[in-house]
Amino acid sequence: METARRVFQRLMEGVVAALVAALAVVVVLGVGYRQAGSALVWYDEVAAILLAWLTYYGAALVALTRGHIGVPMLVEHLRGGARAAVVIVAEVAVVVFFLVLAWAGWQVQGALSGASLVSLPTVPAALAQSVIPIGAVLFIVAQLLSLPEVLRVGDGAGTDAAAGSDAGYGAP
Repeated sequence: METARRVFQRLMEGVVAALVAALAVVVVLGVGYRQAGSALVWYDEVAAILLAWLTYYGAALVALTRGHIGVPMLVEHLRGGARAAVVIVAEVAVVVFFLVLAWAGWQVQGALSGASLVSLPTVPAALAQSVIPIGAVLFIVAQLLSLPEVLRVGDGAGTDAAAGSDAGYGAP
């Protein structure tokens, strides 16, 4: 499981880095062309889409390291079965939420059938919105890949959560 987690993390880091680079290039091009007096018609729409993609894919990467806002003090004070139960209930709630989000995103894909971007009519709108179901599934994968470490931390077998482990509920 640890190998799968590392591979997923490297893949997500690569995707996020590529999105950051693409967004930077689009913004620099947009500003440059605007300063030259010849604004790109597609700049705003593409930059907004890239920012949305960066947000969803970045959120999945952060989920892998358990860096999202949580209530670690409650979980850190629990041990054994009580801790495991709270962690599992929280995981189920997160996974259910993102399953609903993935389903809703899939429904959006159907509703956008035949629609295209305003500034780039050859690009399907569904492509831009595909980030919703894909990002939701990636978030679920990240949560599930990081779950074993979270459960190990509470049993004393993993790294010390209070010392700032990046894979537990005690992460800064």
